[in-house]
Amino acid sequence: MANTRSAKKRVRSSLRKRTHNRAIRSSVKTLVQRGRKLTGEQALPSNDEVRRAISALDKAAEKGVLHANNASRRKSRLMRLLAKTAPKPEAKAAPKKEAPKGRGRGKDKA
Repeated sequence: MANTRSAKKRVRSSLRKRTHNRAIRSSVKTLVQRGRKLTGEQALPSNDEVRRAISALDKAAEKGVLHANNASRRKSRLMRLLAKTAPKPEAKAAPKKEAPKGRGRGKDKA
């Protein structure tokens, strides 16, 4: 046990912070699981759930509950899962635009 007054206070405050951080970490974990979970007949993760999970990860990283790289890695995995399972739009071959003529890169200039 701590001996000095300041050390005792640090123990009290660290216990208070620990319970608060555990609650935040638990809620973030729940939201990430909901974001990863596949919904009903569509078998796709819900876009809203993923957005909520990403928002919670950002807030936890901002408050220092999670490390910024940890939150970034989890967000990346969620977005990759969402992109993989999202329906692919039919791509039409769009004609490419040509560069405007007369605006060279300096080779024409005298």
